[in-house]
Amino acid sequence: MRGVGIISAALHSPAPATPAAAARTSLCGFMMRALYIALLALPVASAGSAQQPHKGADATLRNFRFTDGESLPDLRIHYIALGKPQRDARGRVGNAVLILHGTTGSGTGFLSRNFAGELFGPGQLLDTSRYYVILPDGIGHGGSSKPSDGLHARFPHYTYDDMVDAQHRLLTEALHVDHLRLVMGTSMGCMHAWVWGERYPDFVDGLVPLACVPTQIAGRNRMMRKMIMDAIRTDPDWRGGDYTTPPVHGLRTALSLLFMMTSSPLTQQKTAPTRDAADAFITKFIDDRLHTTDANDFVYAFDASRDYDPSAKLESIQASVLAINSADDEVNPPELGLMEKLMPRVKHGRYILIPISDATRGHGTHSLPAVWKSYLADFLQQLPNN
Repeated sequence: MRGVGIISAALHSPAPATPAAAARTSLCGFMMRALYIALLALPVASAGSAQQPHKGADATLRNFRFTDGESLPDLRIHYIALGKPQRDARGRVGNAVLILHGTTGSGTGFLSRNFAGELFGPGQLLDTSRYYVILPDGIGHGGSSKPSDGLHARFPHYTYDDMVDAQHRLLTEALHVDHLRLVMGTSMGCMHAWVWGERYPDFVDGLVPLACVPTQIAGRNRMMRKMIMDAIRTDPDWRGGDYTTPPVHGLRTALSLLFMMTSSPLTQQKTAPTRDAADAFITKFIDDRLHTTDANDFVYAFDASRDYDPSAKLESIQASVLAINSADDEVNPPELGLMEKLMPRVKHGRYILIPISDATRGHGTHSLPAVWKSYLADFLQQLPNN
């Protein structure tokens, strides 16, 4: 992967995929639950645990200091670890892979059949009998420490840098991993992968950011995030985050905005081809999500992207990079031409733009390895040791 390559990719006959499992770890992990299909969404077991999915564990990071000076005496990071670490003669781990989820998602999203079933099984690209695969829940997400645990709006206002620093401490302090073969991330996790490349340049051999751009979030992407946060914060029931009754009206608007931003017109037309089907689908989707979404957690998750901007230090990235976006992604629309301007500054980078097809799912294509794993296979084969 030495040198810079920017190409518009042709699909290599990807296996068919359903819209349900496609978006399990999309910008909002909630997108996929709306398209849930029971069989394909069932979690798959890790290697050595053929009957039950891995339940994960918690690590406590003591005296965690955030970049703005706030701190927590104990920060809980939940994670799932599949496989075992392998160390070389120097004692350095050589087979660890960190996979990072999207906004409002969690590491368990990667256990779906359409993700784990394509990558983690025997003989597959990230076979967990060969790789040590770590799936953490980011700060504010899943089983990790978050506002809804009790602090509400008094919870530290974390950023992506904080989330990556917590991941680094999880690896080095709790799991005793001193090196990563690969950091792969979807959506928010995609942005975290870029942060990893700059914040810990000697720690990682390869980065695979899926569905993002390594620059400040601006334009419609930022407008969407601001509208989501404003919808909740201006609801009279918000009460500065110390609500006793959830701000349902604001949440309904926020969920609706996010659905429109992260959905794919082609997929939604197939899912709901009539007026009545469309009405029923979106009504059920919003109603179901209202019962499982905490307003503070939701606002914090989107606010965390406020100072993301790795564009100034792209030349500092030492790892090889395989960046993949899809042409039907409304969150990162290719017509902006941002990747074509930025990727030449990445010393060992390649950019793949996947064209729209029956196999893509808009932003959620990031969670369909069947579409892009041939590029990952080439990347892994050529990936040097740093």
